[in-house]
Amino acid sequence: MKTALISGASGLTGSFLLKLLLESKAYNRVKILVRKPLDIEHPLMHQIVYDYENPNSEALKANHIYCCLGTTIKKAGSKEAFRKVDYEYPLQVARLAHQNGAEKFALISAIGANPGSKIFYNKVKGQVEEAIKDIPFEATYIMRPSMLLGKRDEFRFGEEAGKLIMIPLNFIFPKNLKPIHASQVAACMLDRINSSEKGFHVILSGQMRKYQVKH
Repeated sequence: MKTALISGASGLTGSFLLKLLLESKAYNRVKILVRKPLDIEHPLMHQIVYDYENPNSEALKANHIYCCLGTTIKKAGSKEAFRKVDYEYPLQVARLAHQNGAEKFALISAIGANPGSKIFYNKVKGQVEEAIKDIPFEATYIMRPSMLLGKRDEFRFGEEAGKLIMIPLNFIFPKNLKPIHASQVAACMLDRINSSEKGFHVILSGQMRKYQVKH
């Protein structure tokens, strides 16, 4: 059996992913990196209080790594702080985990990710994808969901405003641009990382939409 590790398990997609991993028969241990312990108990789960500013390489030992870290510039407080969470921390997790023998890595990125973009958010997402691509995991999965659906603990005005426009007009958008529920993204990550395929894979929302999860 294998060990899974989630970075960002308290976020929207990460919380769905944690539930799926604990219910899955793919792993006999699920490690999560947390800033403070979550109010969850499960015999397979091991919570690790982790400081990304003072990384502990020993904590990052697992077969499969799921990185669900992400924030917004508004929540982070500055572009520099945003870049730390969405570029430096995921890259740190990937590098240390690979050094510790991790076989596979999955990252939640975003539609529009492009290292050459003039939009700062998309540029950072594209840059972290490129950096992680250079780490020779057996298999790497870049998830590029469109607008995520699901109940967040925080309010994101832009996201909520976008939902008011996009959901009623869902039928006119191409499949890769349609809003997608975070549980579908999580289910796709679990399925793909446990497949036999190797190499570097970019997965768009249209490919994730076939996964239907009760939530």
